[in-house]
Amino acid sequence: MAGPDAVIPDAAVTEWQPELPFPPVPLPTGTPPLPARMINEYVYCPRLAYLEWVQGEWADSADTVDGRHVHRRVDRPGGALPAPGTPDGDDTDTEAPRVHARSVTVASERLGLIARIDVAEVEDGAAVPVDYKRGKRPHVAAGAHDPERVQLCVQGMLLEEAGHRCDHGVLYFAESRERVRVPFDEELRALTRSAIDGLSRMARDGRIPPPLPDSPKCPRCSLVGICLPDEVGFLAGALPSPRAVAVPRDEALPVYIVAQYAKAGKKAETIEIAVEEQPPTTVRLVDVSQIAAFGNVSVTTPLLHELMRREVPVTWHTHGGWFLGHTVGTGHGNVELRTAQYRASFDPAFCLRLARGIVEAKIRNARTLLRRNGTEGAELAVALADLDRLAKDTRRVEGMDRLLGLEGAAAACYFGLVGTLLKPPDPAAGRFDFRGRNRRPPADPVNACLSFAYALLVRTLTVTLSAVGFDPYRGFYHQPRWGRPALALDLMEPFRPLLADSVVITALNTGEVKAGHFVQAGGGTALTPDGRRALIGAFERRLSQEITHPVFGYRISYRRTLELQARLLGRLLLGEIADLPHVVPR
Repeated sequence: MAGPDAVIPDAAVTEWQPELPFPPVPLPTGTPPLPARMINEYVYCPRLAYLEWVQGEWADSADTVDGRHVHRRVDRPGGALPAPGTPDGDDTDTEAPRVHARSVTVASERLGLIARIDVAEVEDGAAVPVDYKRGKRPHVAAGAHDPERVQLCVQGMLLEEAGHRCDHGVLYFAESRERVRVPFDEELRALTRSAIDGLSRMARDGRIPPPLPDSPKCPRCSLVGICLPDEVGFLAGALPSPRAVAVPRDEALPVYIVAQYAKAGKKAETIEIAVEEQPPTTVRLVDVSQIAAFGNVSVTTPLLHELMRREVPVTWHTHGGWFLGHTVGTGHGNVELRTAQYRASFDPAFCLRLARGIVEAKIRNARTLLRRNGTEGAELAVALADLDRLAKDTRRVEGMDRLLGLEGAAAACYFGLVGTLLKPPDPAAGRFDFRGRNRRPPADPVNACLSFAYALLVRTLTVTLSAVGFDPYRGFYHQPRWGRPALALDLMEPFRPLLADSVVITALNTGEVKAGHFVQAGGGTALTPDGRRALIGAFERRLSQEITHPVFGYRISYRRTLELQARLLGRLLLGEIADLPHVVPR
C-alpha cells in the first residue's frame, strides 16, 4: 500500500479516478437544439461547425451536391416509426430488418438535440437508425470514421430518449452499396457526449476555434473560401505560406438592365427581359448572380420572390448610375459579425488605425497606376515622389481630419496627371480633355466615366459585403449618412485605381467608349445607353481578370479578391488577425 507521501503514477490515477459524465452544458434560453449533423461537423472540424452553426455560413461543393442527390429518396417522408415496445411485424416473417419509416425527425428538450433519421428500422424489437452516406465504405478499424459514428450515436440516443431500445445503428455507403453496423458501446457514447458538450460550450462562449494547421481536410471543404484557414494562419505567423486552395468558380454573373422602360419577369426557370416592342431577352436563373437595374426599369413580383429565395440581390440605380439601394432576401444570419462591426465602429482608435491603412493603400495604388502608364519626365517624377511621401505620412497621422487632408492632397496630385494617360486611339479623333476631378454632375466625358465606374464599384462591394454578413451602411472611415453605404466606400478606396480608373483609361484609349457615347445637357455630361453598356462590359471583364495576390502569392480574380478582402475584414473584427492586409500590386 502506498504511504501518505507516495506519488501515484498518472495511469494509476486515471484508473483510480474514472472520468464522471456531466450533463450537457445548458444553452442560453431560446437557443435552438443542436442538430446531429452539427455534432458530426464538430468532430470533423470544430471551426467548420462554428461557421455553420453560430455564424450561419454555407457554401455548396461537388460533395454537398452529390450528398443531396444520394439522400433524394430518403429525404421524402414515408411510413411511421411504431411506438416503443410495439412488435416489429409478423413473427413468421424471416426477411429482417423491415423498414418502418423514412426521414424521421426526433428531438429531446432535455438533451437539447434534434436529428432527422434517414431510415428507421425495427429489428428484434429494437429501433435501428440508418444513415445514408455518399462515397465508399472507409477501410478503418471501426468500420467508419468518428464523425459519422458520432452522428449515428446521437440518433440512437434520441431514439432511446423517446423510449425505444437502441443498441446499434447502420451506416449505408451509397457508392459501394455497403452497410456498416455501428455498435453504440460505452466508448462511442463517451465520445458522443464529449462532442455534444464541446459544441454546446463553443456555441455558448461565442469564440471561433482556430483553423486546423495545414490540414488535408481543408482543400476539399466547401467552406474553405469562407474559413480562410491558410490565409489566417499565414497572417498570424503560424504558416510559412498559404496553399493555393482551389475555390469553386461561380459561373453566375450579374445581369445589367440599362434600357429604359424595360420589364423583367419570371418565365419558368428563366428571366425574361422585354423592352417595348422588341423581342424579349432570356437568361437562365442559375446563370444570374445579381441584377442591376438602371433608371426606369420594372421587376415583377414573382421574379423578385424567386430572386429572394435564391439570395440573388437586385440593385437599383438612377438613370445616370447613382446607386440607390438593393433588394435582398432575409439576408445573412451572421449576427456575431455585425455585432463586432458595430462595436468596432464606435472605437475611434480602431477606426483611425483601419483608415490609415485604407488611405495608404489607395495612394500607393494611384501611384502605381501613374508609374506604369505615365510618360517619363520631371512632372511625373515629382508626382511619384509626392505620392510616396503622402503615403508614408498616413502612418503617423493623428485624427481623421488630418487623414482626410492627406487624402485630398494625394487626389489633387494624382488627378492632375491622369489626363496625361489618355491617348487618342485615332489620330483624327480629339483627345479627351481632363483637367481634374469634378462631379454632381460631371462636367466632361472622363469624369462621367469615372463617376459611373465608381457607382459600379460601390454597387459590387455593397452586394459583396451583404453576402458576407456585414451591414454595408456602417463604416469606419466614411461617416454614416442616410442612404450612403459607408463600409462599401471604405473598402472601395484602395480599389479605385485598380478597378475603376484603369478601366476608364483603357476603355477611352482603346475606343471602346467613344466621343459619341456622351450627351451634354444642363451643364453636365452623361453616358448614353450604349456608352454605359460598353463601360459595364469593360468593368466586368476587369473583375474577371486574374492577378497574383500581392500578399498570398496565388492566382485570384479581382471579383474573388473583393470577397476575400471583405472576409479578411471580418477576421480582423473577430480578433483572428492583427491587421487588414491590403491589395497593393507592385
